[in-house]
Amino acid sequence: MGWLVFYGGAGEVGGNKILLEDGDVRVFLDFGISFTQMGKFYSAPFRRPRREEGLVELGLIPPIKGVYNFDKAETSVDAVIVSHVHMDHVGFLPLIRDEIPVFCGETAATMLDAFTGMEKWIVGRGVRKGSVRTFRTNDGFRVGGVEVRPVHVDHSVPGSYGFVIHTSEGTVAYTGDFRTHGARSELTMDFVSAAEGEGVDVLIVEATNISNAYVSSEGEVREKLHHIVNNTDGLVVTYFASTDIDRLRTFYEVAERSGRKLILSAKQAYLLSKLEGDPHLRVPSLRDKCIMVFKKKKKVYKGWEREVLEGETVVEAGDISKMQREAILIASLYDFEELIEVKPAPGSCYIYSSSEPFNEEMEIDFNKTRNWLEHYGLPQYHVHVSGHIMPVELKKVVERIKPKRVFPVHCEQPEVFAKFIKGIKTDTIIPLAGERYTV
Repeated sequence: MGWLVFYGGAGEVGGNKILLEDGDVRVFLDFGISFTQMGKFYSAPFRRPRREEGLVELGLIPPIKGVYNFDKAETSVDAVIVSHVHMDHVGFLPLIRDEIPVFCGETAATMLDAFTGMEKWIVGRGVRKGSVRTFRTNDGFRVGGVEVRPVHVDHSVPGSYGFVIHTSEGTVAYTGDFRTHGARSELTMDFVSAAEGEGVDVLIVEATNISNAYVSSEGEVREKLHHIVNNTDGLVVTYFASTDIDRLRTFYEVAERSGRKLILSAKQAYLLSKLEGDPHLRVPSLRDKCIMVFKKKKKVYKGWEREVLEGETVVEAGDISKMQREAILIASLYDFEELIEVKPAPGSCYIYSSSEPFNEEMEIDFNKTRNWLEHYGLPQYHVHVSGHIMPVELKKVVERIKPKRVFPVHCEQPEVFAKFIKGIKTDTIIPLAGERYTV
């Protein structure tokens, strides 16, 4: 018998942990953190879990024996298959015991290793390299009798995949997170075409934007950014996710066009240094004349920081203060104290190029950001494009794949999705956390 159990991602954005059972084979599709649920008990970066076994009691990870490093029961899961490396899909991977293989794309594996090097994990120390098995598009692999075909999709992080999975009870397609309006929309269409040709019985699909859609594109973001930067008299301060390589590339192109230097954080520089060697990615080089790296004042620098904080392209706050008209500084809230020495000149501005706050903790940080901006007289622009598919395009995807049943995940209003696609000949099942559903 084949079963699906949604331990995360049901009725919420992120936290995907979907257990697929086929006879005696058990596979997790993603193993992410639900920041909404996590935020009920913890507050990063200051209060993090110290007793990992307590996460089971709090309902933050599945109550299954034989999965975790802290559990001595016989191993009960055969693999974890990763769609992409956002923490709401991989954040709990360090808890998985070493003998359980983790399957992910080659680029994703590079980024997981970089996260470990930077000690970026919220829980645990990292994913052991020996546990990771990599693939590229159409490099099929098997877990017991389950056959998995990975196909790339476009998302706001490189190395993102959807999967077509053949079980003894039928074919399951899992989109991960995807979009059709990004820089590489053709990747998503490759996945849709692959799923369309496989006779999908069950489609597990993300529907993040079903009730909060904002239509744009990376090209439109680029032109808006160029207009703002080109007409700013002082320093441009910006923030976007360090894993959003499309946005990094866009800011690089804007900096080049406007004759400015793009000043990366140490984390972005370290991640970029690891991705430079990927022949399938088009990323700026740290040796490029437009790229510089920001060295914050600290008493002690970690090993990974020292790797990227040496050389002629490294600048400190005092240097940036003298070159404001020639710089775009990437800075998060936790870097803003450096502005005390930078002293943004009149006519400077701030560009927020990431998702709007979607939980209480992010709202608090957002309000703190506004306080800093008000103090320095920096107007704020919001220029962004979502990493998630829009409703009309999502409906077209379901129409093309023609699944017998569809499970919407990674969304807060799955009922809206169910009504929106009601005209399609498919049964929409709104999953409940912890419930079992047949394949």
